[in-house]
Amino acid sequence: MKKQLLQQRPPYPIESVDNALRLLQFLRDGGSIRLTDAAEQLQVAASTAHRLMAMLVYRGFAMQEDSRRYVAGPALGMRAIGAPWLHDLRRCAMEPMEILSAQLEETVNLVVRVGVNIRFLATVESRAILRIGDRTGTVMPAIGASSGKALLACEPEDRLETLYRGRSAQLAGAALDDEQWTNLLRELTTVRSLGYALSREGTEAGVGAVGVAILGPRSMPLAGLSIATPIGRLDGMLRPDRLALLFHCRDDISALAAVLPIDTD
Repeated sequence: MKKQLLQQRPPYPIESVDNALRLLQFLRDGGSIRLTDAAEQLQVAASTAHRLMAMLVYRGFAMQEDSRRYVAGPALGMRAIGAPWLHDLRRCAMEPMEILSAQLEETVNLVVRVGVNIRFLATVESRAILRIGDRTGTVMPAIGASSGKALLACEPEDRLETLYRGRSAQLAGAALDDEQWTNLLRELTTVRSLGYALSREGTEAGVGAVGVAILGPRSMPLAGLSIATPIGRLDGMLRPDRLALLFHCRDDISALAAVLPIDTD
């Protein structure tokens, strides 16, 4: 058997990238870390360690507990989606998303659901001074996001029960108790009735969103589309004319995706 060679340090290392990757290793191997310990391990100032950790939190690779320690975030253990057609979906969705963002002057996101989480595939960021930033690559629980709830509303109840009441949900810490389960089913019924889902600071403070599901062959949910806005502007996104623009963008993307070689089985 051929021995695996040890990787050599590159001749021109990028120190900030290396430090971020080392932080990921600390979280993966140690389970949690304090900011002061991270700074000591990296031999950097605490302010530098804080900025690096803040980016990992922003992208879903780390989370901060109430104890102020940092632990691995959902993106660190996220499995690969394994769907090559998603690259084509993102490509064909960009123009309709850019048009919608320009029409509403708000940030527009494309997401895909993987289990109980969503992953942001693409973002078209608004040019407004007060806006929601780029979330591309971020992973967060589907249950709190508008696009996540729109996708969950497409699933039958037995599938939802497997996701949130099954053995794997318990092991992953995503299981819902009886009250939470009842509330989820009630909310998803409302989503199906309205045709869209809302998030009022369900993912982060000060952020609101309205989301819909993009359907593919046999009405299978392919992805979620959302308008993200500062919470004070969310109600304005619910005007019939603005919702119509969101629905039109969704339908445009669905039509473009119809010609893609998509396998949803």
